[in-house]
Amino acid sequence: MPEKKLIAVVGATGAQGGALVRAILSDKGGPFAARALTRKPDADKGRALAAQGVEVVAADLDDPATLGPAFAGAYGAFCVTNFWEHFSAERELTQATNMARAAKSARLQHVIWSTLEDTRKWIPLSDDRMPTLGGKYKVPHFDAKGEADQVFRDLGVPTTFLLTSFYWENLIYFGSGPQRMPDGTLAITMPMGQKKLPGIAVEDIGKCAYAIFKRGREFIGKTVAIAGEHLSGAEMAAALTRALGREVRYNEISADAYRGLGFPGADDMGNMFQFNRDFSDYFAGVRDLAFTRSLDPELQTFEQWLARHKDEIPLPA
Repeated sequence: MPEKKLIAVVGATGAQGGALVRAILSDKGGPFAARALTRKPDADKGRALAAQGVEVVAADLDDPATLGPAFAGAYGAFCVTNFWEHFSAERELTQATNMARAAKSARLQHVIWSTLEDTRKWIPLSDDRMPTLGGKYKVPHFDAKGEADQVFRDLGVPTTFLLTSFYWENLIYFGSGPQRMPDGTLAITMPMGQKKLPGIAVEDIGKCAYAIFKRGREFIGKTVAIAGEHLSGAEMAAALTRALGREVRYNEISADAYRGLGFPGADDMGNMFQFNRDFSDYFAGVRDLAFTRSLDPELQTFEQWLARHKDEIPLPA
């Protein structure tokens, strides 16, 4: 039996990276093996992966010296950053640059860079329809990722640029789930108007990424956009109502009001929703559901995801 090709998976104990590792592990006879990159290989999640036979190595995106050995000898890499860990777009751009340089030095044959749009291509900094944040961004957690695309291109790294969507897991871990309104009702709050928000289960991001690796060179140099379903706020609320057995309504507010909610990153998220809303024809249009399903035949709808995860969504007493 031929030796399996190694995929170095950044963020292997996190959301997207973890989902890719699970997709690789579930394909017992597949052509790839996962090398899990994590800052803390001895922590519980790292040890759990090692117990499943995964090679677990220490790597820190802020320390380029650790990335060379982590990528060495691998066929490919899945590269991802986590803005919400530090709220610094500049740091994200630096981390992406570190990964791109390491991938180039290791002569990797295929890299998937989990990216998002640079919204400044649609809304220049001079456009006051949306506030500029940090002096040089509109949606920081989008823009730095999108800016980093060119780094991979300029270095000649054989890259697939994977545009993801709103994680439905945000309802569990990010405080986006139903909240108690002043009148006592439960509601999800978004400044999306009646426009549809592309969303996806994290598990399906991992399966799509795995399918891209399996398709070989087909997607190198290309941008691939994925989503599980496009839903309006009202449609998401109706699905939550059915799944939870409690009425959940859609609390539609303005982007300005959302930016003013005061939680960490509210201004960034408000701008993100406004971008998704104002440029919905592009944003939803490029995230083609039939194409996503061609990569992942088990692609979940929101209803299917809720059936599995409804009990994990924290609800106010």
